[in-house]
Amino acid sequence: MYEKRSFTSIVKGVWIRILSILVQFTFPAQVTVFFHRMRGVKIGKGSKISRTVIIDDSVPDMVIIGKKVWVTAGVQILCHQRELSNHKRGLAVMDNPLVYKKVVIKDGAHIGIGAIIMPGVTIGEGAVIGAGAVVTKDVPPYSIAVGLPAKVIRTFDA
Repeated sequence: MYEKRSFTSIVKGVWIRILSILVQFTFPAQVTVFFHRMRGVKIGKGSKISRTVIIDDSVPDMVIIGKKVWVTAGVQILCHQRELSNHKRGLAVMDNPLVYKKVVIKDGAHIGIGAIIMPGVTIGEGAVIGAGAVVTKDVPPYSIAVGLPAKVIRTFDA
């Protein structure tokens, strides 16, 4: 079942996807940040985003990145996923509704290479996400989270 979309929403979707392709060819990080801001991502001053970062194409305006955040190569930030609580045999996964939740990465955080940030997650100020981690729950400020799913292994004194 497809929902009817307005001409404006279709044009916006195409624009967002064109910019996400162009981002892959940007350099330096300030230009990459500029393109993501054009897509609707809210990004604070002094933040750096690698050009190979994938930020949700459906609702990039639901991603909020604070000041002096570093998002390294290969990171994926997602704001939507299928609601599978009522999934059952004989039902296609795509028949389940999409759920949209914002992602917030607070000031001074560092997201390691290849990490995946799932919808609805808040990463606290000064937190570090290890390479390859899959973050499914909030990460407290000034802590290190690693693994699949990501777990806090250390917290720093504030």
